[in-house]
Amino acid sequence: MDNHTKASPNVSLREIAKDTVVQVVRLKVSPEQEQYVASNAISLAQALFSPEAWYRAIYLDDTPVGFVMLADESLLPEAADQPEIGIWRFMVDASYQCHGVGAAALLQVIDHVRNKGGFSTLEVTYVPGPKSPEQFYLRAGFRHTGRYDEDEIVLELPLLPDD
Repeated sequence: MDNHTKASPNVSLREIAKDTVVQVVRLKVSPEQEQYVASNAISLAQALFSPEAWYRAIYLDDTPVGFVMLADESLLPEAADQPEIGIWRFMVDASYQCHGVGAAALLQVIDHVRNKGGFSTLEVTYVPGPKSPEQFYLRAGFRHTGRYDEDEIVLELPLLPDD
């Protein structure tokens, strides 16, 4: 392996428990990224009142380093015939960014959605700006839809193979 190749980090998605919730809430993005993602405390509070919320802590080895939350309509008590799923929140603590952690976690989220089945696309929205996550999602295979959700741009990742 040459010096420019990064080893794949040991990243996992784990349920948040009473002994890890404070660590997850303390995770922060950089100050210039704060306008793009709500705090984990706000996200967890919203999850309590949202039956469609599926959320996990992102771990590097045994250390919580991030948070992901999906809006999964198939979890609703009366799910639609064609439920949709999207990334509601995704963050990696500023001190763990640019080391492949986010990319590895996003691949696991995509695998989770594919393995669940029943979805043709995975959507994500982002607020445009100089430190937005647009390029991160485009590198992962998401594409522009031409749609907006209020002031956020909607991207989608096709989950089914092309015909």
